[in-house]
Amino acid sequence: MSTERSFAKGSAAPGPVPKGHIRLYSMRFCPFAQRARLVLSAKGIKHEIINVDLTDKPDWFLEKNPLGLVPVLETSAGEVIMESPITCDYLDEVYPERKLLPSSPFGKAQQKMMLEDFSKIPMLKKKGEDVSGLEAELKEKFSKLDKDLVNKKTKFFGGDSITMIDYMMWPFFERLESFELKYCLDGTPELKKWTERMLEDMAVKATMHSQDTFKAFHASYVDGKPNYDYGL
Repeated sequence: MSTERSFAKGSAAPGPVPKGHIRLYSMRFCPFAQRARLVLSAKGIKHEIINVDLTDKPDWFLEKNPLGLVPVLETSAGEVIMESPITCDYLDEVYPERKLLPSSPFGKAQQKMMLEDFSKIPMLKKKGEDVSGLEAELKEKFSKLDKDLVNKKTKFFGGDSITMIDYMMWPFFERLESFELKYCLDGTPELKKWTERMLEDMAVKATMHSQDTFKAFHASYVDGKPNYDYGL
């Protein structure tokens, strides 16, 4: 079973994960859960998605992940895996078709270091929040990423085809417009080309929302009343 509408407190727990499938507990607009959805789509993994209301979480979900965060993977054996980089690494290791991580230990370490550095940027603005420091930090980070592409002379950050690091960073770039931060890409021509190439990817197309939908959800979020089922 896959659901679009989110499960809230008091909802019945879903049944066991079917054999041959993996289940993702997600939220439609969560950038961290989108990382796992990108990997599932890119690798063609048979899966089902259960969306969770993150402001009114079901007890059965908290039993699986007491932290109450998404993404969470569950296997047909009842194994539970959480945290977005960990879930994505797990999927790449267990399902070897179209490997997304580099084969060399150093190559893997490079991507993990890059993700660690990138992940230090808070992207979602709260209502009335001063974002001047965030803008400066983003511009500095984007300039660094632009130079990285120039130096590598590659279309993507791991080579001339999409690898794990591209999918790990993409959800935040996809949301720049709805966050009203897209202008932070000004002066980074290679990074802009990267975003254009990413938009052509089938997994990206399969997991994205329209900017109008993002903006509507973001508006509900900053007002303190996130509408996880917006548009359904």
